Amino acid sequence: MAAGGFCKLPNGSVVVALNLPGLGPAGGADGGTARVRVLVLAQNRARALTRLRNLGLRAVYLRGNAAPPSPDEITAVLHHPDGLIWRTAPDNGVIATELWHPIRALLRGTAVARP
Repeated sequence: MAAGGFCKLPNGSVVVALNLPGLGPAGGADGGTARVRVLVLAQNRARALTRLRNLGLRAVYLRGNAAPPSPDEITAVLHHPDGLIWRTAPDNGVIATELWHPIRALLRGTAVARP
């Protein structure tokens, strides 16, 4: 299950953050793919999840608000032209110094099956 959360902005839009397992580039601690943290800017939560589903991530759901985006993450997604970014999820609370990447870089490296 993907951990995640959201934050409603003063202008009415929403930033949704999700930790997705097994989607990142190879080289995780187990030798497989790493977990990624995805941030989406949209008008509401449903549209944010629809944006991800339209990219081929069909089984993405947001249940609860256990891991909302931090102020730094909100700033990062607000300043990105696409409003959809990712980076490797921090393990055990250790903050990574990795920069945010556009979602195209993630989907280019993985084969997402589309029906």
